[in-house]
Amino acid sequence: MNYWLDLFTPYTWTRFRDHGATISGFRPRQRRTAYERIKPGDYLLCYLVKLSRWSGVLEVVSEAFEDSAPIFSDENDPFSIRFQVKPIVLLDFEYALPIEEPALWSNLSFTKSLIVGSVGWAQRAKMRQSLLQIGADDGAVLTKGLVEQGSVKKKYELDVADQRHITHRTVVRTESGEVEVEVPEREELSQFIADEAPIEVRDSIKVQAKVAQLGAALGFTIWVPSSDRVRILEIIPQEYRDKFVAILPLNYDLATMKTIENIDVIWLQRRAIMRAFEIEHTTAIYSGLLRMADLLAMQPRMNISLRIVAPADRREQVRREIVRPVFSVLEGGAMSEKCSFLSYDTINEILDQPNLAHMRESILRDYEEFFDAA
Repeated sequence: MNYWLDLFTPYTWTRFRDHGATISGFRPRQRRTAYERIKPGDYLLCYLVKLSRWSGVLEVVSEAFEDSAPIFSDENDPFSIRFQVKPIVLLDFEYALPIEEPALWSNLSFTKSLIVGSVGWAQRAKMRQSLLQIGADDGAVLTKGLVEQGSVKKKYELDVADQRHITHRTVVRTESGEVEVEVPEREELSQFIADEAPIEVRDSIKVQAKVAQLGAALGFTIWVPSSDRVRILEIIPQEYRDKFVAILPLNYDLATMKTIENIDVIWLQRRAIMRAFEIEHTTAIYSGLLRMADLLAMQPRMNISLRIVAPADRREQVRREIVRPVFSVLEGGAMSEKCSFLSYDTINEILDQPNLAHMRESILRDYEEFFDAA
């Protein structure tokens, strides 16, 4: 008997169980492994990505076969390489075993040398692809732990992030069907050092506030992410605070909305996005570009003006990132054609213009810079 990793998202685990828990499916790229290596009597050890929990043991009871009847999605089911299985253990989300449980983590060969919660541990532990073989000793440890948990049913509380992963499935519809995606959360804010004055505001937040103020002065409604809004409003002149909105007046799918909500500053006119800005101070330039690329990939026909705002001494770094090949082959056109660069200094210079309230947003054209691959 051999053991194999069987990855599920919370959504596909629910679908699997709702359809009787008798068919486990894999992507066509795993056809060769499925047909040549996995045999009846082998065990599939089920792991919930996003929740980082072990959720079941399945015994393979058939040879591999191909079938696209909808089980794991309503249409164009991507998990068409399948096995009939017999459940040995099936655990609900709150009873699934967290990977960091000491009895598991410290006794599995692929995790015991890693620091719990360390960045990139899942890649190093090779927990990112189904149908990877799990060693006999590790398989025995996991099977024993899951069988015991199936009997005692110890509860492991789900935190807010777990609940979000369970209740919110983020998908993008493509010509070939639904694709489940994950929209990254905004980066955790840097912690102030202990002896830093509590009233000091990070430079990036100051610039974010200035870009927001500029938009408000030019007559736009302003969106900033909820995680930044309170601190930005504290340094925005009182006369502009009523220009900020707490709810985006837009109607897109969940994945698109989550991406838009994470953009640093958006200038809105009624129900339309007029300008979007990513402030790049000390974070990697490509974090903002990736957010914008995600948006353009999901909404290639969206006519949106994008800008990276960064210190002048990071101009060359911005240029190198914008003309990367990955940003040059977007369906709606190269990122270099849609996204320009504004330095911190130019934002200050524009804000210092007299009679700013009587100007149009086209003033940005006198200061922004577009790049090409040349």
